[in-house]
Amino acid sequence: MALLELYTEYNRVWIPDAEHVWKSAEIMRDFHFGDNVLELLLEDATEHYYPVEPSKPQLPPLRNPDILVGENDLTALSYLHEPAVLHNLKVRFVESRIIYTYCGIILVAVNPYKQLPIYGDAIIHAYSGQNMGDMDPHIFAVAEEAYKQMARNHKNQSIIVSGESGAGKTVSARYAMRYFAVVSKSGSKTRVEDKVLASNPITEAIGNAKTTRNDNSSRFGKYTEISFDRRYRIIGANMRTYLLEKSRVIFQADNERNYHIFYQMCSCAQLSEFKNLRLLSADEFRYTCFGGEITIEGVDDKKDMEETRRTFSLLGLKEDFQSDVFKVLAAILHLGNVEIKNSGDDKSSVPPSDPHLAVFCELLGVSTGGLVRWLCHRRIVLVAETVVKPVPKHQAVNARDALAKQIYAHLFDCIINRINTALQVPGKQHAFIGVLDIYGFETFDINSFEQFCINYANEKLQQQFNLHVFKLEQEEYMKEDIPWTLIDFYDNQPVIDLIEAKMGILDLLNEECLFPQGTDQSWLQKLYNYLDANPLFEKPRLSNEAFVIQHFADKVEYQCKGFLEKNRDALYEELIDIMRASKFPFLANFFQEEEQNTLSIKGVKVRPARPGVKPANKQLRTSVGDKFCSSLSLLMETLNATTPHYVRCIKPNDEKLPFEYDSRRVVQQLRACGVLETIRISAQSYPSRWTYIEFYSRYSILMTHQEAGLSDKKQTCKDVLQRLIQDSNQYKFGRTKIFFRAGQVAYLEKLRLDRLRGACVTIQKHVRGWSQRRKYMRMRQAAIIIQQYIRGKRTIRKTVSAATLKQGWASLVIQRYWRGYRMRQIYHVVRMASITIQAFTRGWMARKRYKKMMEEQKALVLQKYARAWLARRRFQTMRRLVLNVQLSYRVQQLRKKIDEQNKENRGLMERLTSLANFHSQTMDRLQGLETQLEKSSNQKTSLEAREKKAKEDASLTISQLQNEIHALTLEKQNLEKKFEASTKEAKESFDQIKMNLLEEKENEARLRKIAENNIELQRQDHEKEVETLKEEIKRLKEERVSLQRKMEEGGQVNSDLQEQVIQLTKHVKAIPELRRDLNNMQNQRNNMDRKMKEQSEQARAKMTEITRQLLGGVVEEEVLLGLTPDDSEQMYEVEDLLKAFEGMQKATRILENHQREQKESYETQVEGLKLKVDHLQNENSKLQNLFQEKSNVNENIRQEVSRLSSENLVLPELKLQVSELQRQKQELEVHLEEQNRELAEKTEEITNILQKKIQEESSQRRHFEEKAEVLEEVKRDLQGKVEDLQEENDHLKRQCMMESEAKSRLRQEASQLTAENMDFEEQLDQKDRLIKKLQNQIKSLETSNKAKQTTAPAIPKDYLGMLEYKRDDESKLIQNIILDLKPKGVVVNMIPGLPAYILFMCVRHADYLNDDAKLKSLMNATISAVKKVIMTHLKDFELLSLWLSNTYQLLNCLKQYSGEEEFMKQNTPRQKKNCLQNFDLSEHRQILSDLAIHIYHQFITVMEKTLAPAIVPGMLEHESLQGISSMKPTGFRKRSNSIYEDSETYTISFIIQQLSHFHSTMSQHGMEQGLIKQAIKQLFFLVGATTLNNIMLRKDMCSCRKGMQIRCNISYLEEWLKEKDLQSSNAIDTMRPLSQAAWLLQVNKSTDDDAKEITEKCTELNSIQIVKILNSYTPIDDFEKRVASSFVRKVQSLLQDREGSTQLMLDTDYRFQVMFPFCLSSQALELLQVPSSLQLGFLTRI
Repeated sequence: MALLELYTEYNRVWIPDAEHVWKSAEIMRDFHFGDNVLELLLEDATEHYYPVEPSKPQLPPLRNPDILVGENDLTALSYLHEPAVLHNLKVRFVESRIIYTYCGIILVAVNPYKQLPIYGDAIIHAYSGQNMGDMDPHIFAVAEEAYKQMARNHKNQSIIVSGESGAGKTVSARYAMRYFAVVSKSGSKTRVEDKVLASNPITEAIGNAKTTRNDNSSRFGKYTEISFDRRYRIIGANMRTYLLEKSRVIFQADNERNYHIFYQMCSCAQLSEFKNLRLLSADEFRYTCFGGEITIEGVDDKKDMEETRRTFSLLGLKEDFQSDVFKVLAAILHLGNVEIKNSGDDKSSVPPSDPHLAVFCELLGVSTGGLVRWLCHRRIVLVAETVVKPVPKHQAVNARDALAKQIYAHLFDCIINRINTALQVPGKQHAFIGVLDIYGFETFDINSFEQFCINYANEKLQQQFNLHVFKLEQEEYMKEDIPWTLIDFYDNQPVIDLIEAKMGILDLLNEECLFPQGTDQSWLQKLYNYLDANPLFEKPRLSNEAFVIQHFADKVEYQCKGFLEKNRDALYEELIDIMRASKFPFLANFFQEEEQNTLSIKGVKVRPARPGVKPANKQLRTSVGDKFCSSLSLLMETLNATTPHYVRCIKPNDEKLPFEYDSRRVVQQLRACGVLETIRISAQSYPSRWTYIEFYSRYSILMTHQEAGLSDKKQTCKDVLQRLIQDSNQYKFGRTKIFFRAGQVAYLEKLRLDRLRGACVTIQKHVRGWSQRRKYMRMRQAAIIIQQYIRGKRTIRKTVSAATLKQGWASLVIQRYWRGYRMRQIYHVVRMASITIQAFTRGWMARKRYKKMMEEQKALVLQKYARAWLARRRFQTMRRLVLNVQLSYRVQQLRKKIDEQNKENRGLMERLTSLANFHSQTMDRLQGLETQLEKSSNQKTSLEAREKKAKEDASLTISQLQNEIHALTLEKQNLEKKFEASTKEAKESFDQIKMNLLEEKENEARLRKIAENNIELQRQDHEKEVETLKEEIKRLKEERVSLQRKMEEGGQVNSDLQEQVIQLTKHVKAIPELRRDLNNMQNQRNNMDRKMKEQSEQARAKMTEITRQLLGGVVEEEVLLGLTPDDSEQMYEVEDLLKAFEGMQKATRILENHQREQKESYETQVEGLKLKVDHLQNENSKLQNLFQEKSNVNENIRQEVSRLSSENLVLPELKLQVSELQRQKQELEVHLEEQNRELAEKTEEITNILQKKIQEESSQRRHFEEKAEVLEEVKRDLQGKVEDLQEENDHLKRQCMMESEAKSRLRQEASQLTAENMDFEEQLDQKDRLIKKLQNQIKSLETSNKAKQTTAPAIPKDYLGMLEYKRDDESKLIQNIILDLKPKGVVVNMIPGLPAYILFMCVRHADYLNDDAKLKSLMNATISAVKKVIMTHLKDFELLSLWLSNTYQLLNCLKQYSGEEEFMKQNTPRQKKNCLQNFDLSEHRQILSDLAIHIYHQFITVMEKTLAPAIVPGMLEHESLQGISSMKPTGFRKRSNSIYEDSETYTISFIIQQLSHFHSTMSQHGMEQGLIKQAIKQLFFLVGATTLNNIMLRKDMCSCRKGMQIRCNISYLEEWLKEKDLQSSNAIDTMRPLSQAAWLLQVNKSTDDDAKEITEKCTELNSIQIVKILNSYTPIDDFEKRVASSFVRKVQSLLQDREGSTQLMLDTDYRFQVMFPFCLSSQALELLQVPSSLQLGFLTRI
């Protein structure tokens, strides 16, 4: 359709306006080609005639339909031109309070001059991962787009933030860097992202200042590269700065300030750390009071200083560095106050007493005299000499100011370098994102060198921007297969050439700077001469000190004054030398002569566009213009190597008023920042672009029935469009989009609106007709009724007479009497019935009261007996506990006695060591005997005589010893026989006891019936037996004490004997050392052998006899045989006297060991007997309790039991067994007494004999000393014998171990019998229940006999609800029941919670055995295994559900069976009996509770991750109500997502299916209903919060139709809750904020009553959320109206007093507190079966 055809009646256009730039008007009459005027109606109802050239009509731009106004993307507008952009921004900014808008690839940010709640972490997380265009425009969306493209394309990115001063560039750049810091955590301890953010306060303090346009204006350009590693986490940053405004240090315009850092320091002048700087107030320093403003409203310089210092420290810049920085800054302030006076004749001077000069020199460590001299003088180098020339005051002042500027510039660069160093972290950079915060195009009343450089930089950036936009547009066409046509766009290369080309402005400026006598006027004249022909360069008409350049944005007039000075940036060499010679190293480093690379901190070498001028000497340095050109070239090179993203900041007004829109200021900035150029490029081709789905959804109303019936929507769209728009050049079909030329979408909207208007007219026509017909029918019916009444009255009047009146009255009287009679009859009948009912009722109530009284009396009787039974039971329990305590106390006492005995043994060992020491002393004395033996050689003759006599005595002694040996041999044989007999008897007695116990076990089952028959008799017998046993125990204790006393006496005797034997041994061991002295007796050896053999035989015989006497009655025969070797002949042949003595010593030790072992054996026997007696006593007490409990059973049951007991004769047998045990006990006691008596007698006899023998041997000691050499040879033989004795000793120990093993087996048997005894108790309980059953069948004896015959032989097993396992099988149990259990395996066929029940039954068995180690091991293994499963399968929903359910069930079991009253109230009697008895598992319950909470949170996290992707598409984007389309044009901002990939379509049905899957899985695993409700409530909160947050950030979702769809979806979720019976979970309450938001979208929003209703009903939404929804409300059709700003203000006023959260977003990570309520389990543990599929065959049911 041609554009002229759109200028029809009622369409609107934009016409120019001086005040508002553009204003709207409505066309009054259709425009036709050839008309010379366009008739318009302005908004103030005045007519306006717009002149038009008939031949070439230049019509005003058309206005977009209201449906397209307020769009997120300006390129979605049908008409793309300046007034449309301006109006769209105004509607969004003023009415909707939205500051961000897309314009193609540009984000337009309008400064609101007010803090908005749209920058929190919740907003950051909401934009993270989203495609650009899916959410409302935001700086975070641009940052996310850059971050996503960097990660996806592995290419560096740049964000270019530009705008004029006060537009919000610095804040936008700061938010972009904050976004990167939040979404890409460094993951290191250095916290690089915090350092990157911390650099902003420092750079703002030293580089920002207050201007007339901005309170925090950046006076330098900054490019920050944020480095990322391969995981796209921040690893560092680097900052480059451009064109610092150094002149601000020395001069500020009115109402402006110097850099913030100076005022921050002055505000802290009173602090101790700043005392040495001698700072004054800011209004006392010349450099800080030029502008007259020293404060900023709402800014606290002192607090800002604290923040600056804190960030210094955070960046690692230490106090020393900070102190140096503050010294330099303070020195600059003092330098500005140095007063330079005029001395006349073009001379100047500085007073030496100037205090500020002294402070400056002191702080910077420079020479005062040198500084004063070279401030007021200048050195001029001539050809032949050097001249020092004084300078006038103004030049001295300029030198002072130049020094201040130079010092500050160096300080600024130094701080930036240190910040860059602090931001560098070890690690390789993979990619970076650069954030460019640079000045926008500037034009002031007076423009100088700074504005020239700024505008030059913007020309370069605009050229790069144009090329990038053109490239993106071309890529879009190629991607959609649209034929590409060349688009003409503005190219500003001529302006750039004008500035930087050879003989351009900068080149001429540098050339003029080379001349010492060059001036601004001479340079300007050169410009006029060389550039006059350039159309972009102009000479002002009324000025000879300025020039004009036609920039891309506007014409700018520059004043040439100061250009050369600022470009040279010169400082006298003498002042530089003074600074270089400073004693302050920090300052001296600034001025060191070295080639510094000022182009890049990284040291990147950049080749300039043209060769620079090399300076001829030190005075000819690189100019500021050259430096700026080089750095700008490097910047452009960097930007061209990255993918740029553009943010254009707009300043809406100059008064800094919040949400005030000045159209003239805005349009000026739009022209300057390239937004309108983007619009122009887009408008030249196909600016409007719709996807086929959007077009089909929006314009399906224009389709015919045949077209709507086609299945191919793409072909349908083509057919419809070809039918509606005949000119095919007005649109193009792409692969996924339809491209429209300007105005075509507006034409389609007009057709759609006409169709809807026609449909509305048709609907109105039919509705009005139906309403009129209904009204007519009502009136007709009313008329007919009125006619009926009138006609009836007329008829009555005609028929009424006197006779009829009398008849009527008579009939009334008759009726009255008849009705009275009938009422009296009815009354009498009702009265009689009531009396009867009352009688029966009162009787029934009396009987009921009587029955209740009887029941209460019976209940009292039952309570009395029940309470008595309970009291007896508690008493019995207490008595058992007391007995256990007594037993444990007695065991402790015995252990103490054993410890005391061990201490005594250790004392004996100490005595033995002392005796050994004494032996060593004796050896020393024997050495002295060697000297005495030398004298024995003189006594040989006397010795021969004595030898004869000794031989005779030895022969007599040998004969006596042989006789004694024979006697001892016989005695040994007798002892062996006795030992075998006693061993046999012990075995027989042990077997007898074992058989008796087995018989007792077999007959225990019948004991119950017998006991009931003889209850009284048995009680007396047992009492007597208990008394007898107590007496016997007492007597045994006394005997034990006496035995211990005797054993102590025997030990004392043995110790005495041992001491005497040791003395003999010491004397014998001294004999070998006489070997040297006896060598002389070798000739007499043969004669002495015969004599020594006789004497040795006698001594050996005596020692053997003594040994036998010592050990004969104490140890076994084997030991005696070991001490008496079989090769006796050989022994006698050896004649080893020393062997005899050692044998005696060995015998003494064996005797002592045997006595100790015998003592221990006696003690263990006594303890065993005592335990047996205690066991029998406990059994008797149990039987007494059982008898007492059954004493009140009625007489019929007692007779029946007595009849049954006649068939059993178990009790007599038990008595026989008890008596047999007593008899054996008595025999053992007698035998013990006999052994003790024999031991005492033998001890005395041995003692006497030993004493005699010792006396005899002492007399013969002298003879033995003479025979030392012979005894030495015998000693070796005796050593062999000693080894034999050791083997015998080992044999004896093995026998002792066999005896101890037998005793341990006996104890095991006893413990096993104890366990079986407890089983018998359970069987007795079973018999009790059987008796109760028989009580109901006692009516007939035959029936009871049959019942007994059928039930008694086959008693069913009664399980205890416990599972037994071996300790070694614990790992298999955990592996099979926890680690290997799969939710889709055997669990499917199991009852819910079976693993928990199995584990608890194992816990019960460990508690039943009172095995602490086993219980703790099982619990710890269970908890560790569950943790391992959860950590291994963190994302397995079904496994988490399974173990959450089982952990909760195990926790409930531990509570239910803990024995605590609060958990046992509803337990059955059997469950109360199954409670844990020995251990308190409250600590393990706490650990399990914590584990369950951890599993629950992980379980919720998995469900949320599964459900989250479907929430927004299902709840918001999917159209659940068919026919209510809300599709609108979205522009072409979606660059991140691939539109060619088929993504999964999520609907509300998908969400419900997912919830059903979650619910069915939880129910299948037996999860408690309360826990399911909590999980569902958490999921509903996530759905509501996520949906509401998305509404807050998506303006396109704020419409009436979208509210209807949301409420429909909420109703689906509510129906699902009802279907699953989850209404009580309060899950739907968590969606109340979303429900109220949907209601708010649908309700009327125009009147005051509407505002009150909104404030009353939207209680779950805070005021910020309500206002945000109202501002974001977007009509879908022209029939809807926008929310007026006055209405929004009215709602805000009503919400002022509302308290609550001030956050825009809901916290989707919020977790409701999880509760694990105690839930009673009715599952009977004794009925549980372990499936074979679990492979738990090693478990045994008890």
